[in-house]
Amino acid sequence: MQPTNTNGWGSSSWLSVSPPLANAHFTGLPQLADVASGQQVLGSGSRGDGPRAVQTALLKMGFALHGGADGQFGPQTVRALRNFQVHARRDFPSVKPTGVLDAATLRALDALAPEPGMRGQSRGTPPALYDGQPVRVVVALREHRTFLYDAEGRLLDIFPNASGTSATPTRAGLKVVRARLDQAAAEAAGARLWNDRHVFGTRILDLSWADGRHSAEELHGTNAPALLGADVSHGCIRHSNEAIIVLHDALSAGDRVAIVEHVDDPHLGGTPVPVS
Repeated sequence: MQPTNTNGWGSSSWLSVSPPLANAHFTGLPQLADVASGQQVLGSGSRGDGPRAVQTALLKMGFALHGGADGQFGPQTVRALRNFQVHARRDFPSVKPTGVLDAATLRALDALAPEPGMRGQSRGTPPALYDGQPVRVVVALREHRTFLYDAEGRLLDIFPNASGTSATPTRAGLKVVRARLDQAAAEAAGARLWNDRHVFGTRILDLSWADGRHSAEELHGTNAPALLGADVSHGCIRHSNEAIIVLHDALSAGDRVAIVEHVDDPHLGGTPVPVS
């Protein structure tokens, strides 16, 4: 997947005339046709093929939805949809972070979700640069997603994450991978620090600030996957155990990790600069 940035469009283009949904995830579903035309909204308690299609698209885009696409619009779906809405507002300003599927949100999802059989996002992903320096990972805290790139800046995958609470926030900025811990080391650290061998999941990527200062933060797995998509950690960035294995295997010590509040952070992008 090649990350691209595009200018979005607001809801005025479909208020007077409601064009059909284009993404194959959503076509042919009466529930979603009614949402797209503004005749109804879907929210907590809704069920059926419409919520299931939305859940499937959100999962493919890397939003946390513990339990999968079950067609039941419950708290996990509300959280995942709200995280999507936080992301989509950059290019679709009529989208509001309500956790309710209205016409504006569905149109944004229709434009950004990948087609069936694909993962990731069709457009609107952050660049793999932070102040011009190439990065392998961008962690977007407010939408609770982690973007993984290859060494050439091509998007490889997107994973859900959980970040710090308001009392113990994850600190934004440019960081580097200082050390890579395998499952045995991760379990030993969990037992030593928290008396729980599984609290860090199956892998740990220890981070420092780009200038070498210790950050006391890590990318790691979790023994509580239902909490992904929320602000629940002591400052570290949690991932599913499957995702942290992919991240661990893809990254090396010294690789840069950009942690930002939003994907429109002004530090993202810039003219590429040499990195020593």
